[in-house]
Amino acid sequence: MDKTGNIAAGDVTVRPMRSADETAPDWRSALPELEGRRIRLREPQPGDATALFSLLSTEEVARFISPPPPTVEAFERFIGWAQRQRAAGQYVCFAVVPRNGNVPIGLFHVRALGPGFGTADWGFAIGSEFWGSGLFAEAAELILDFAFDILRTHRLEARAAVCNGRGNGAMKKIGAEREGLLRHSFYRNGDYVDQILWSVLHEDWKRRQQDKAIWGSSVIH
Repeated sequence: MDKTGNIAAGDVTVRPMRSADETAPDWRSALPELEGRRIRLREPQPGDATALFSLLSTEEVARFISPPPPTVEAFERFIGWAQRQRAAGQYVCFAVVPRNGNVPIGLFHVRALGPGFGTADWGFAIGSEFWGSGLFAEAAELILDFAFDILRTHRLEARAAVCNGRGNGAMKKIGAEREGLLRHSFYRNGDYVDQILWSVLHEDWKRRQQDKAIWGSSVIH
């Protein structure tokens, strides 16, 4: 999957310190499961291929992402590839699953743009029937916490087509910074389209989370 999407809140069950230490989970061996209020994120398995193909190959979803695997079998191969890339320390992919079920409703990924994950990009896609439900927002916060706390990412980038109003609105909601216009940077359905480049820095994300915690615990009389 690739670089575009939609976004906003939850809590990751594992929150080690950002500095390297021996207590950090070995995500290269297996991804930890991340739990929010209504969803959990886990590594995709071959048995998820049918559900993911059905969700992410619809026109509403596929028009703003790079073409997804074209068959169920191709999705199975993608899942195997993602696991190998995770083991190599280059890429992580999570399936979004409701807490009361086990059928995925979407995917998130984070890809290293250089040695380690100091600079990385992320992409995401959610089944259209779940748009506007707040589940995307909850999953996005789990992913950002994982990237900054576990992968020790410093800068996380995303791109969204200019015409993707939902995706660009989601970036604003999580506090991403709009950095510029990438002209004709996305090829889809025979045409090149412009994309907006967004970024989130580690320190900005942590400051935003601290501010939210302060305001969330305040009592206004």
